[in-house]
Amino acid sequence: MRKRRPTIELTVDGQSIKAHEGETVLQVARRNEIRIPSLCYLEGLSTWGACRLCVVEVSGSRGLSPACATLVQEDMVVATDTPRLRQHRRMLLELMFAEGNHVCAVCVANGHCDLQDTAVDAGMDHVRLDYQAPARTVDASHPRFVYDPNRCIMCTLCVRTCDEIEGAHIWDIASRGRDAFPVTGLGKPWGDSHSCTQCGKCVWVCPTGALSQRGAPVREPRGNASVISWLVSARRDQEWLPAEEDEG
Repeated sequence: MRKRRPTIELTVDGQSIKAHEGETVLQVARRNEIRIPSLCYLEGLSTWGACRLCVVEVSGSRGLSPACATLVQEDMVVATDTPRLRQHRRMLLELMFAEGNHVCAVCVANGHCDLQDTAVDAGMDHVRLDYQAPARTVDASHPRFVYDPNRCIMCTLCVRTCDEIEGAHIWDIASRGRDAFPVTGLGKPWGDSHSCTQCGKCVWVCPTGALSQRGAPVREPRGNASVISWLVSARRDQEWLPAEEDEG
């Protein structure tokens, strides 16, 4: 039996909330249905904190704090939706759109894209920055999946899922800075990565159209990323669904 963690009390957007010691601001907010956008966080995976969309204002702190990596504290006062935060998030979203090729109308993830949904929620209807229009080679060498690095936002969900959940570690990050991008098999085509189990978990968690099923039409729904957190909790607690009984 796991020990019950001590509870603390904090204020989020003027609302008094009880939380467990060791929880992050993002976990507490989501449990209380307080929306904080994020594109690189997934319950059950290690924290990356790269997208910076989940930043919040914490009373007494001059800078913005990433909710996914900020632990709650007693009497903490947090604001999740202010003019400063809205401006910050919109600029980050515009940067993501400008740095890649995100033409929603012809994207396989159109209508099921976390980046697209987050931009709509932020009220972003155009990009005020010059498009970088990178020309990255699409990898269609895998028998089941396709990788389009032009639509990647460097959330690393594929890297962490393959490493921490599937244990195959097919994905990794190459290069640095603005030139960084995910690669498979130390830079080999995905189809040549013989350690790939073809489980599809990396495709499930991708928040854009960077990873997709081969032959999937536009607006095709993706797999359910929440399966990842279920797998983590099931492994930890040894709580698996009972095997189906033979009929007859």
